[in-house]
Amino acid sequence: MKRRLRVKHELSFQDRLIREPQSFREAAETSPPGPQRDLYLNRARQAETASHIDGWLSSPSLQPPTPAKKAGT
Repeated sequence: MKRRLRVKHELSFQDRLIREPQSFREAAETSPPGPQRDLYLNRARQAETASHIDGWLSSPSLQPPTPAKKAGT
């Protein structure tokens, strides 16, 4: 069985989520208009969305979902 490679990150997950959109936007600024630039901008938006989702999930006020009540009860 093949062993999984372990990576020791120097930055926390939250820090990486913050820096990733910035690096994609910088790459988009230096790229000429075209599909590569569009890809950088799309990935920057995806990374920002991931950062927002991580913020919501790690929020102290996050509550577990409650079961929906059946109509008529």
